[in-house]
Amino acid sequence: MNAFDFPPEFHTRDIATNGTSIYVRSGGTGPAVILLHGYAETGDMWAPMAVDLARDHTVVVPDLRGMGLSSKPAGGFDKKTQAGDVAGLLDELKIDRADLVTHDIGNMVGYAFAAQYPDRITRFVLIDAPLPGIGPWEEILKNPLLWHFRFGGPDMERLVAGRERIYLDRFWNEFSATPARFSEPARTHYSKLYAMPGAMHSGFMQFAAFDQDAIDNQQFLAKGKLPMPVLAIGGEKSFGTTMAKIMRFAASNVSEGIVPDSGHWIMEENPTATISMVRAFLDANKVDV
Repeated sequence: MNAFDFPPEFHTRDIATNGTSIYVRSGGTGPAVILLHGYAETGDMWAPMAVDLARDHTVVVPDLRGMGLSSKPAGGFDKKTQAGDVAGLLDELKIDRADLVTHDIGNMVGYAFAAQYPDRITRFVLIDAPLPGIGPWEEILKNPLLWHFRFGGPDMERLVAGRERIYLDRFWNEFSATPARFSEPARTHYSKLYAMPGAMHSGFMQFAAFDQDAIDNQQFLAKGKLPMPVLAIGGEKSFGTTMAKIMRFAASNVSEGIVPDSGHWIMEENPTATISMVRAFLDANKVDV
């Protein structure tokens, strides 16, 4: 089994919803859990966690709008709209409630989903990325490592066309505690996916939507904090305890976790600790569904 192999009983399908088509992997039995990926990766990042959780969960792993093998629409990259993508695919899969585990951009989509559909989320794990407009967002934006949040303009796609690997390597290297742990096969795999027509444009649009996301998130927050149990995980050499500080602005029941010896790329740098932490939280906070 290689790093991107899901359990053999998993199925893949394209689900038309909310004006786009979402590529989804699903399998296992038991209470549902949704795994949402972030930028510079796809749902493939979750394969090792899916192997573990599928023992006693129905695991649903989409590629976000415009990323991976999902379709590449012209718009809709604000996270409020993408939350509608998640709602639509769960409706199609006939899943009423689920646990939610997210990373990077997936955190932002997951928060927009949980804020709009709190009754559909039983537990929520967010890993190593901030939420636009929530808590110390303006301070976070000043970090020079996050230059890409504001990288835009008419030439950005021409600058990286045919050079996707060079662009993505910078993320994998700069946000790793140990860059070598983001393996060469993984870099090759994701570079090919991001070189697909429309993929880099879609990635840039995920970031370009942050100003609108901040407005939407402040409106969500004005209606109250998330009620479900939340686990905020940071990589030891990345967001660390800041993840929990962020989420305490947005949720009323927050636990914190640190993935040791890891930067941002938790499933590449320390998958064993990450999977153990997520499973322990889900098992300890079981509720009737």
